[in-house]
Amino acid sequence: MTLKIDGMEVSARGSLNGQAPRCEHLDIAPGAEQGSPQCAGCLVLGLSWTRLLVCLTCGWVACSDDSPGGHAREHYRETDHPVVGALEPETTWRWCYVHERIV
Repeated sequence: MTLKIDGMEVSARGSLNGQAPRCEHLDIAPGAEQGSPQCAGCLVLGLSWTRLLVCLTCGWVACSDDSPGGHAREHYRETDHPVVGALEPETTWRWCYVHERIV
């Protein structure tokens, strides 16, 4: 949903300065030790992945939505573990499946 404030369209989910509200799911993600740097689902199916994500609740590593398998989202659907992060150590990118946004 968007709101019009002073002629500008602003998302009701974000604040006026463009920052998204804090995601409380980060507080419940214990930062588990990550698993092997490969997608087990893709290996079984003979697929390749575009990017790997790590579940911040349990450490499960799986492929991203832009990969043919989309196994990280499948893991969320099976477990309700809400937040994943990029597997690359040089990035702090994280995604919350509940809020469907970067956190």
